Amino acid sequence: MNNAANISLRSLLILIDVYETQNFSVVARREGISASQVSRIIHQLEDALGQQLFYRNTRAVMPTESGHLFVRYARAMADNMEEARRELDERMLEPSGLIRINAPVFFGQRHVAPGLPGLADRYPRLSIELTLTDDYIDPHKDAADVIFRIGGLADSSFHARIFGQQYYHLAASPAYLRKYGTPEGPDDLSRHNCLVYRGSSGPNRWLVRQPGGEWFHHSVRALMSSNNAETLLIAALGGMGIVLFPDWLIGERLKSGELVAILPQMETSIKTEPQNIAAIYPHARHLPLTVRAVIDYYVETFGTPLYWQSETGARR
Repeated sequence: MNNAANISLRSLLILIDVYETQNFSVVARREGISASQVSRIIHQLEDALGQQLFYRNTRAVMPTESGHLFVRYARAMADNMEEARRELDERMLEPSGLIRINAPVFFGQRHVAPGLPGLADRYPRLSIELTLTDDYIDPHKDAADVIFRIGGLADSSFHARIFGQQYYHLAASPAYLRKYGTPEGPDDLSRHNCLVYRGSSGPNRWLVRQPGGEWFHHSVRALMSSNNAETLLIAALGGMGIVLFPDWLIGERLKSGELVAILPQMETSIKTEPQNIAAIYPHARHLPLTVRAVIDYYVETFGTPLYWQSETGARR
């Protein structure tokens, strides 16, 4: 019985045919092999199971009681395999089953979650699991099929589909600018109240440059710092100070006039390397249909240019 794990599906199908025809030669002709090969496959099954499955004589091959019993299991296993193949074929035609999506907290809330109703309408057989976290996610270890991430993409251990590039804007409310004036150059920032995002590696650096020029770090006075971008945004909307935030976070506020872009003729960032917005996923020989469908859906949803950049007029 220790060899039972070595039984192949083809052996089971041949066993079923022999059971139904009770003739090695008929099965051999169907399979395109010799009758002796069919006999050998049945012998191997019997050895693996430790049971005689057929009585053999010159006129017929008759199943034993063990043969009657085992063929029921063989048919069930063959039927399950066929059902599995049908389901896999259906998945090739229509995305279905569980898709696990991971995204940064605020980007996920603002731009991934709003697209989920449309995704569900398009692919009703999908079951969607969304996790929002700013922690590093390893697609080879963590339970995620599609991971939205923003930053540099130097890691070659996964595939990436880039939607576009993230751009930053300096901005403040009209009330703040009426009270404190509008900075006319980067050096003026040091004399203003600034609201600075503080991540796990410390406060963001505020970098400014002429278009295509060299980046310069400008020290600013942090009237307030926080690890919560929404809190800083609320403070900026209330007239507390200036923020340096990505286009996807404040694009609607700039369009509505609740915030006003500062130094719009210059480029701003928190890092010197380009910050890509991308979906990453583990290397796979065959990319699952569900992963491809979700990524293609968000490529369409985000658009070209990215819809929040067409609103803010971000440089590309």
